[in-house]
Amino acid sequence: MTDPAPRRRGRPSRTAEDSGPGARERILEAARAQFAERGYDKTSVRGIAKAAGVDPALVHHYFGTKDEVFAAAIEGSFEPALVVPAIIGGPTENVGERLAHYFIGIWENPATRAPLLAIIRSALTHEAAAKVLRGFVLRRLLERVAADLDVPNPQFRAELAASHMVGIAILRYVVQVEPLASADPEEIVALVAPTLQRYLTEA
Repeated sequence: MTDPAPRRRGRPSRTAEDSGPGARERILEAARAQFAERGYDKTSVRGIAKAAGVDPALVHHYFGTKDEVFAAAIEGSFEPALVVPAIIGGPTENVGERLAHYFIGIWENPATRAPLLAIIRSALTHEAAAKVLRGFVLRRLLERVAADLDVPNPQFRAELAASHMVGIAILRYVVQVEPLASADPEEIVALVAPTLQRYLTEA
């Protein structure tokens, strides 16, 4: 009787993969939900695996460390670079309104709210989450918007715009302070857009 072929180093056994095709996506979905609900510190690879119905070894096989699972889960669901042309494409005098509509829109959508909650709840206490926030929300969205508008100090302006919008997100969606938490989204956009416009376009 011949010995079975050796398994590749670091790869989980077939019993850990009995969930079949799509296991990677289920892991990502479970990770987004766990990070959004529990925050970074209270989320574990074992908990993500349990929620996804897979062995923890499979999570490590696909993603490595918890930091890498977090980055993959958030970055895969929130891709702000793709919307920059839509924000920049219209008249310059309306860029603040378009950006406000985009930002409030992704928070109002339950599918994109979960990864954003994960970022916000975790970024204040863990560097991995803060790095994702800086890299995606700032550099891949706001700095590109400001740079494409050809204004002085685009990074500084992007950070000011980010501080305004992240503050709104924390109060409305995380802390749920009233009356902001139940305000009509269009009312928020109307009040916020002029300030974003000033940050992004005034010389």
